[in-house]
Amino acid sequence: MEALFTFIAKSSGLLVLFYCAYFFLLRKETFFNSNRWFLLAGLITSVVLPFVVYTKIVWVDPIPMPTMNYSTSYVPHNIMNTIPEESFEINWNYIAIAIYGIGFLALIIKFATDFYSLNSVLKGREIQQEADFKFIDIEENIAPFSYFDYIVYNSSLYSASELESILEHEKVHSDQNHTVDVIISRIFCVLFWFNPIIWLYKKAILQNLEFIADYEAAKKISDKKAYQYTLLKITTHETCVAITNHFYQSLIKKRIVMLNKNQSKKTNYWKYCTIIPALAAFVFLFQIEIIAQEKKETQEVTTATSDDVYKIEKTTTDQELKVISEKIKQKHDFDVAISNVKRNTDKELTAIKMNIKKGNHEVQTIEIDGDEAIKSFGLVVSTDDDNVKKIGVVTDGEPNDSMMLQDRVADVDEVNGPDVNDMHVAPPAPPAPPRISTIAPPAAPAFPGGSMPKLPTIDMSKMPKAPAPPANPRDKVAMANFEKDMAEFEKKMEAFEPTLSAYTEQVDEIMSKHEAMYGKDMEKYEIAMEKFNVEMEKYGKYIEETVGRDMKEYEKNMKAYEKDMKAYEKEMKKMEKESKKS
Repeated sequence: MEALFTFIAKSSGLLVLFYCAYFFLLRKETFFNSNRWFLLAGLITSVVLPFVVYTKIVWVDPIPMPTMNYSTSYVPHNIMNTIPEESFEINWNYIAIAIYGIGFLALIIKFATDFYSLNSVLKGREIQQEADFKFIDIEENIAPFSYFDYIVYNSSLYSASELESILEHEKVHSDQNHTVDVIISRIFCVLFWFNPIIWLYKKAILQNLEFIADYEAAKKISDKKAYQYTLLKITTHETCVAITNHFYQSLIKKRIVMLNKNQSKKTNYWKYCTIIPALAAFVFLFQIEIIAQEKKETQEVTTATSDDVYKIEKTTTDQELKVISEKIKQKHDFDVAISNVKRNTDKELTAIKMNIKKGNHEVQTIEIDGDEAIKSFGLVVSTDDDNVKKIGVVTDGEPNDSMMLQDRVADVDEVNGPDVNDMHVAPPAPPAPPRISTIAPPAAPAFPGGSMPKLPTIDMSKMPKAPAPPANPRDKVAMANFEKDMAEFEKKMEAFEPTLSAYTEQVDEIMSKHEAMYGKDMEKYEIAMEKFNVEMEKYGKYIEETVGRDMKEYEKNMKAYEKDMKAYEKEMKKMEKESKKS
């Protein structure tokens, strides 16, 4: 559940990042096709990048760590089990999932309803095939729209010139597969309906698609002013079909302004590059998992003879115990299973149990259990003249008072079942996960700052309003007045253009100077990242070798533990039957 919430937070953050870049830097540029791919790339990045995790391992000196005690002991029959009182607690995770599910289901139903409505419009209609387009002339008062290669319109509502403008506009939508963008944006709104940014993001995608269609259609139409009149006329339609590219859009004034705007300078393409350092910072801050790996150190001493002595002290760590067990296995083929490890508040060993086996035969059991720190002792592996190896215990001074030794012969055919009175069943401890270090990868350079020209203030109340088209387009007098009003509207709109153009030129001049400095910093950063990647590759190979081996050893110990548990349960059932008979 935590992983799901983390993914949602990261994905939402990436959507905010792309939307802000578009809104503040690209929204007013005429790079309409580039903006289309930029917005789609933002959607894909928001769901893919959170799964891309880069792992780095840092070596640290080993420190004593407390371990969780998995040991269980024999419980007498006369001890009553107590059942804790249950308390009511609200699980907010389930509530959040339920709320999300309700919203998701509602939008799925709305999505299906829109598809049904679209199918009812297209079904049973007469289709006129022309090149790659399928034209459907309907009688309903519905705004013209396109859906893949279908173009739907009502020819009785428009003149020949108006219909030409409409069809050229819809052909652009169909030819460039804008329906795919519309459906993708709807799917993201269904999945991330709780995020308000996704709804603004969808609006930006649909608006940009209209800019593309207007721009391309205007190239093929000789009378650009007549096309703008057609835009205004279509605004009288209130009925639109969802999940389609329809000719009508509410932001009609913005479309007219963008249609008459001068082409943006190619030097403004630098604005797309601003998203790169932002994404790099996101990866370095949230997508790099730094793991600390303890250096392996062993406390091994050897005597003057051929005996091998593996010393265990009260300060011996769990990692060192594991290394000792591995060395005994590799050099002498004895299996040493360590369990019942306990420590006091000073992290000193107070209890430990070691089952030593040779193949399937148990050779030695060493168990220390007490409240005080253990005294130092060592496991001694000696080899006689016949090359037969034996294992025993040696102490520095007086042995531990609480030490229990059980010696067995290694070559016996049968091993007696477990003694219930002395049994301590404990599963093997899983491999300890590496700890996270504070070492971080090289930081991405920030884009140079500096003073920027003051944004010109525009009184929105003085913005002219587009004149309303006459109710009867055939009224010549009304149309003449409408054309006159449109000419005045265009002049007033042009009055705002010089102020914004001058500001854009000032920003371009400053940013071009900053780009040179930023390029040098990026070169240094790339060199540092190459070194960082080399270290990460070395770490990956090490993890593959070490962690894989530890997990195999853990699985082997777990099988032995399960075998002991079965024997334990069998003996307990036997004791229960005997107690009933008595």
